[in-house]
Amino acid sequence: MAISKKTIPFRFSDKHIDYIRACSLNTFNFAEGAVRAGKTVDNVFAFSHEIKTTKDKIHLATGSTVANAKLNIGDANGFGLEYIFRGQCHWGKYKDNEALFIKGPATGKRQRIVIFAGGAKADSFKKIRGNSYGMWIATEINLHHDNTIKEAFNRQLVADMRKIFWDLNPDNPNAPIYRDYIDKYKELDEKNILIGGYNYCHFTIHDNITIPDDRKREIISQYDQNSIWYKRDIEGKRCIAEGLIFRNFSDDPERYILKEIPQDIKIKHIMIGVDFGGNKSKTTFVATGFVGNYQKLIVLDDYKMKGDKGTIDPDRLNKEFIEFVQRVQQGYPTSPILYAFCDNEAQTLINGMRAAILKSKLPIKVVDCEKATIIERIYTLNGLINTGRFFVMSCCKHVIKSLQEQVWDQKKENDTRLDDGTCDIDTADALEYSFSKFLKAFALIGVKKWMND
Repeated sequence: MAISKKTIPFRFSDKHIDYIRACSLNTFNFAEGAVRAGKTVDNVFAFSHEIKTTKDKIHLATGSTVANAKLNIGDANGFGLEYIFRGQCHWGKYKDNEALFIKGPATGKRQRIVIFAGGAKADSFKKIRGNSYGMWIATEINLHHDNTIKEAFNRQLVADMRKIFWDLNPDNPNAPIYRDYIDKYKELDEKNILIGGYNYCHFTIHDNITIPDDRKREIISQYDQNSIWYKRDIEGKRCIAEGLIFRNFSDDPERYILKEIPQDIKIKHIMIGVDFGGNKSKTTFVATGFVGNYQKLIVLDDYKMKGDKGTIDPDRLNKEFIEFVQRVQQGYPTSPILYAFCDNEAQTLINGMRAAILKSKLPIKVVDCEKATIIERIYTLNGLINTGRFFVMSCCKHVIKSLQEQVWDQKKENDTRLDDGTCDIDTADALEYSFSKFLKAFALIGVKKWMND
């Protein structure tokens, strides 16, 4: 195997260097703070240093999903494990898990295996069973399910060199990740009870010396300074989500409402989100137009079925959905309607819609929606609004009203949208289903300029 000599351009401020050095002395290593502060790169660097000499063969790398773990830990925009061990590693499968196999001069010709797994779902822990792990590196640990965290800890019980590397953006100060782990371990360490050592550091975007000042200003300008996202992502503060969710839209809705599509905007294609009514909700359709290569999102039309809540007549559903598709098609004849993304918990209704669409010969595919977490959906939509990349046609009264009235649930310890019937969550879900499969694409377009410079 040929060994590449390419040097990775690591640049660390003194604060980051101190944290990385402390990682070699402590079992528990937690990096918290603002976005693009360099937290993950620190942990990857420290983790890779230890893997060169550890006696343990198998190690664990997790994110909210496998893809997230591979992107942020394996790749890390050119600073990840596959670059650090360039020419000495390859991707493959280990017991049906995605894994990076490392073997070369850096490890003294000994094989080391890093298994990559997702951790957000309640049953995610099942994928990491069956192995004993030495070290564990996790990105966005606050998005991991507690079952995953507990299982990962259990799997390290026989490790020769047990180490934990976590990173996270600030969350609700009452979140379990602080109460049950990070702050709890700090307290135990201060009382000299915790064995192994505790290493914690808080970072802001200004601690990352690889980002020029003008680029930092550009990133900061994309945020609403009154939002929780600004306080957490930019200021790096733990704060409680409270009040209106889409404050920028609520404060100045006319800024985002269009009476007609501007001539310089071409809608590439259209997606439809479908939320089926339940005991306390009504069935809702929302059509959104994608502009360019995920540059903008425009809500084109919406519809809410009339009638008592919780009563769904399949025949009526199919009839009114076809009528909605035809209405959108007539309104935007040059833009193809590609998919209807439906709430995947209603498979019987979805199958009926598929049959009705085939019979009608409408060129649209009815599929299950991509159920990203509600917070991921809200975060993406807020980003589009704050960067001037989201608009809604004036005819979409349900969407406009829903965006203006959505609020955070003050009674929950984690960020949760209030869903008690006082605001229109049916329309919110339908809108988000229409674009939730493309969250990463929309987010990437929002930051690609400074990443590629």
